[in-house]
Amino acid sequence: MIFANSIEPGGWQSAELRVEWASGALDAFARHPSQLYQAFLEGLVLAVVLLLYSRKKRPDGAVAGLFMCGYGLFRFLVEFFREPDSHIGYLAGNWLTMGMVLSLPMLVIGLAIMFWAYKINGRSADISSA
Repeated sequence: MIFANSIEPGGWQSAELRVEWASGALDAFARHPSQLYQAFLEGLVLAVVLLLYSRKKRPDGAVAGLFMCGYGLFRFLVEFFREPDSHIGYLAGNWLTMGMVLSLPMLVIGLAIMFWAYKINGRSADISSA
């Protein structure tokens, strides 16, 4: 997609801009619609996964842990399609962005919550049901 306001404030108001667009001269400005990817993955897909996972009785905290894991993972993946912040750029190589770095703690915390839910909390649930 080409976001018109990133080229000329006010959008496609110039006939010259339309001609350039039609000729393919603006292809360098094309971007992935990462907002739509995020809405799909972090909204619809994550909601369906959580609904299916929570249908069965789970230890306390397991669903929250899965949410954190899924949200962190999907944020990390979508960052590959986003343009990095102009004032930060890439942190390492030509691929690691600040959004990826900030998504990793969510993934790690989610995994820790899942571990806690199944190892610690799951064990107390087994003892109380015996």
